[in-house]
Amino acid sequence: MNSYCDIAASDGSGSMKAAALRSRGCTKVGVVGYWLGGRLAFLCATRTDSDATVGYYGVGLDNLLGERQNISKPLLLHVATRDKFSSPEAQAKVRAALNDNPLVTIYEYDADHAFARGSGSARAPALAQQADARTQAFFNDKLA
Repeated sequence: MNSYCDIAASDGSGSMKAAALRSRGCTKVGVVGYWLGGRLAFLCATRTDSDATVGYYGVGLDNLLGERQNISKPLLLHVATRDKFSSPEAQAKVRAALNDNPLVTIYEYDADHAFARGSGSARAPALAQQADARTQAFFNDKLA
């Protein structure tokens, strides 16, 4: 049985193909996701034709590393090192598995989960601004 993440990632593929083929001149597609969306972003990087993908504090990525060989386009991951939903061991496993892939960039932030959310107690404004600026630069470079 497929999980809802599997279903969402496969459904997203068709949406991206459609977006990339629109007659409005869209030739490249970027994906960004936060928390569970960060997990979906990783799945999009491994299972779809997205041109560039960004994941913020994705959860359970250590359980998806068997798909890492399918990453064929740039992937940027923002990792909160004090994330209560992703253990230091899980984060280390992800870093070790993706470290030698030149298409993958991982930034770490001394923050808790949801540090880049628009509001809330976990928000760290300076780190959110830094992560968002890195995301913008990444998309400017990869989707140009």
